[in-house]
Amino acid sequence: MTRILLLAHAPLASALRDVAMHVFPECAAEVDVVDVEVAQDGPALEAALRQYLEAGGTTPTLILVDAFGATPCNVALRVIEGCDARVVTGVNVPMLWRTLCYRNESLDALVERACAGATQGVMALPPRPAAAAAGPQGIDR
Repeated sequence: MTRILLLAHAPLASALRDVAMHVFPECAAEVDVVDVEVAQDGPALEAALRQYLEAGGTTPTLILVDAFGATPCNVALRVIEGCDARVVTGVNVPMLWRTLCYRNESLDALVERACAGATQGVMALPPRPAAAAAGPQGIDR
């Protein structure tokens, strides 16, 4: 089974894990978190991530990061060389949930599932008529 690491600017990684555990509490042991603090030392973060990957042995690792070109992404890309690990940027709730749904698939398949979940979870919705907006259905209360 693939390990999943959420690596993002604080407190996003922890917040995403909390949301995921509402729906997939059985996955708690498979989702790890690193919240990157504003003043965090880059070399120390790299060393910690290398240690994390080494500790996983031969277990594949999917690293979900928040933004391409930002520190979490750059550090992840520097440390995955030679590891059975992949990085996917733009982490969001649909991406994470899709990943957890299919966590038993291969790392390459999981990368595709993550990307599909992220993009399919983003959509522009038409405005609701005023009467519908005032009704009991919905979650915007």
